[in-house]
Amino acid sequence: MMNGKTTLYHTGFQTVAEPDVHFGRKNADFGQGFYLSGDREFSLRWARQRRGCDTVLNIYEFDPAGLKIKEFCRDEAWFDYISANRAGAADALAGYDVIVGPVANDTLYDTWGIITVGLLKRPQALRLLTGGPQYFQTVLKTEAAASRLRFLSAETLSGEVIGRYRESVRREEKAYQAFVAQELGGLTDLLD
Repeated sequence: MMNGKTTLYHTGFQTVAEPDVHFGRKNADFGQGFYLSGDREFSLRWARQRRGCDTVLNIYEFDPAGLKIKEFCRDEAWFDYISANRAGAADALAGYDVIVGPVANDTLYDTWGIITVGLLKRPQALRLLTGGPQYFQTVLKTEAAASRLRFLSAETLSGEVIGRYRESVRREEKAYQAFVAQELGGLTDLLD
């Protein structure tokens, strides 16, 4: 539960001292907004390299006092929300300043689309989406939320650090993809 000041992280290819909550895709899991994580290790694990760019870990202090916050766990309400956002539906939680919840593992481990294209029955899709490790993201959706985020510092990540974390992600990704393949082995039981 988000209460009290907390440290949040955002990894990208530049220092972001003043985030733009209107930048980004509307069909992302939690809709349009500025995506961060309260988990430094998670932020480092998903860092990427791009030719000619630094990879930067931005560090912030966030004070959620007075903001309208929706917190999710891996359940049907979470599944419905991310599925609707991915389908381009109007954001059902547009009145919230902040959304906090689990990252959908299919976007992390290159199985996106297999699970949410509508071929699977809802319980099976939810089971696949919730398999594997659980990481949380925080999405600032309004200017009011962005105004409560105070930039602290930025760290430029070395290729060595990024490579080490990416290797751990590759191992985790392989395990998750094996889980999905095993679950889909009985495909006739999973189809609508």
